Amino acid sequence: MIKRKNIIKVAIDSPAAAGAGTLAKAISKHYNLFYLDTGKIYRFIAYLKLKFPKKYNDRFIRSKIKTLKTKDLSNNNLLSDEIGTEASKISKFKRIREIVHSFQINFAYNPPKKYKGSCLDGRDITYKIIPDAEFKFFITANINTRARRRYKELKRLRKKITYNEVLKSIKKRDKSDFNRKISPLKKTKDSLLINTTNLNKRACFLKIKKIIDKKLKD
Repeated sequence: MIKRKNIIKVAIDSPAAAGAGTLAKAISKHYNLFYLDTGKIYRFIAYLKLKFPKKYNDRFIRSKIKTLKTKDLSNNNLLSDEIGTEASKISKFKRIREIVHSFQINFAYNPPKKYKGSCLDGRDITYKIIPDAEFKFFITANINTRARRRYKELKRLRKKITYNEVLKSIKKRDKSDFNRKISPLKKTKDSLLINTTNLNKRACFLKIKKIIDKKLKD
């Protein structure tokens, strides 16, 4: 695999609905980084499983991941609760993680030339995908705040769901993410903790920007 030299690599891990995706997009846009929401890949595979149950196998997944474009991950269908639950289940399988990991690693270390680097957010980015990232963050927020954010997001997409259903789903997701045997969600010692519970999007972005600017200046 080709690895571009002298690029900025930003690794972000977080539990569901902590605001990491919004932050990662803002950081990527500001610093001209190639952005990937890695969780969306598992959601994409879950979508394939539910849509093509008869075709679904390792070979089928590999062929779809091989031709995967970032625009394929912006499909609003991937945000459904059903797909989120299925994504959490399939992400526990070693063979699926291996397929997804190779895609993520290539994305992180070989962004298109027009970008100054890469920014990935997910569950195991800081220690599994980009362990040598110049910038590592663990984004979190309390569970009620996260449930409220996800509920509002789904309501904007006109999804029929209650707040309590979203809260229950996120609790279940947390349990799965933190306790799975393969690539569990965890904060590494070299990751900076950013709690977004009482911060708006702008404040969160400025906090991270200040950290990145300082290191780039040094």
